[in-house]
Amino acid sequence: MTTRLNLLPWRETRRKDQDRQLLMFAGMFWTLMALIVLYGYLHVSALKDDQAKRNEYLQQEIARVEKEIKEIADLRKQREALIARMSVIYQLQSDRIQVVHVFDELARKLPEGVYLTSYKHSGTNVSLQGVAQSNARVSAFMRNLAGSDWFADPELEVVTVRDRGGERVSEFSLKVKQVAKKKAAGA
Repeated sequence: MTTRLNLLPWRETRRKDQDRQLLMFAGMFWTLMALIVLYGYLHVSALKDDQAKRNEYLQQEIARVEKEIKEIADLRKQREALIARMSVIYQLQSDRIQVVHVFDELARKLPEGVYLTSYKHSGTNVSLQGVAQSNARVSAFMRNLAGSDWFADPELEVVTVRDRGGERVSEFSLKVKQVAKKKAAGA
């Protein structure tokens, strides 16, 4: 007698076990894939957040630096304004001293018998008007101005001879250039 073995239930059981294993591996695979995708999403989100924080920090630093640049520009403008004021003050101080020297020099170079009636100053040009006892005294005054350390290039504009109180006088008008003291310029 031969024994017959029925192998069908064993194969079916084995097939069911394989199907269960396949489903279990597929579930684990999909779970693993979902975890990987979730990790990737969270990692990218964290990177984006970090980059956003870096960008915000950079924007704050840029704003701070721009504010400092503006402050520096304002300080430079203030500095330039102060330098301009100081140069005006120095120029005024220099002119104040120079005016004293100019009038002193005019008094020293004015010959006897010559009187000034008007003094006009425009930049380096000086216009003088006056009265002299003669044309020779006007010429002497011009020679004195030409030899002065504070004046140069005297130029006679007008000489008019008039009678005043029975005396003949020469009314004159001349221009002369005001210069810095020649000895100081040569030193």
